[in-house]
Amino acid sequence: MKPPREAFTDREWRLIQRLNTPPKVQRWLNALPYNTEKRGGTQRSFRGVLRHMQAHCMEAALSAAVVLEQHRYPPIVMSLESKDWLDHVIFIYQRGGRWGSVARSRDPGLHGRKPVFRSPRTLAMSYIDGYVDYTGRLQGYGVCNLDEALPSYDWRLRTTNVWKVENLLIDWPHKRFRTSNSRYRQLLAYYKEYRAMHNDKKPWRHLRGLENWTSLPREFAP
Repeated sequence: MKPPREAFTDREWRLIQRLNTPPKVQRWLNALPYNTEKRGGTQRSFRGVLRHMQAHCMEAALSAAVVLEQHRYPPIVMSLESKDWLDHVIFIYQRGGRWGSVARSRDPGLHGRKPVFRSPRTLAMSYIDGYVDYTGRLQGYGVCNLDEALPSYDWRLRTTNVWKVENLLIDWPHKRFRTSNSRYRQLLAYYKEYRAMHNDKKPWRHLRGLENWTSLPREFAP
């Protein structure tokens, strides 16, 4: 259930009121350092993210869900499943009958998408090209409303790690899709060559659908 105003601190509530649209939440997450978990794994709630001022993909998705829930967006997340088990979690939303997302990643192609996709499936497929790296290749997606899936668990404001959300999404049903083998081989070869020639910098300007991406963090600016 969506928490009332009284559940939040003044600082949290001011931020929530300021971040009243998905693009604003995306820009806020872009400005946060990526949580590389150097001191061990974390799965922080929105409260934990605000306390530490950093987030990885799951923490960003949960934070977006908490903030935008207060602005009438259901707390829906999507789990993107990769063949190398390095999955990605994003917040997804619907506006004007189309789907978009808010996300944070170490990879430029895995951030948010504008609400232009006609279904969660087509939204998920917009991440296929951006997911190709040395080992990654998307093979499916799952959509989960956290309010319905975890009605009695505090994943929003808990001060300890919310591992239960991660475990839920690992076991959540995922719908499979096929990706082009030739396209995958082409992207993989380009990825390896580019990083070898550009001091390990990650490529992204060759990817399809750039016009549907939301803003990127500064570290990926040309």
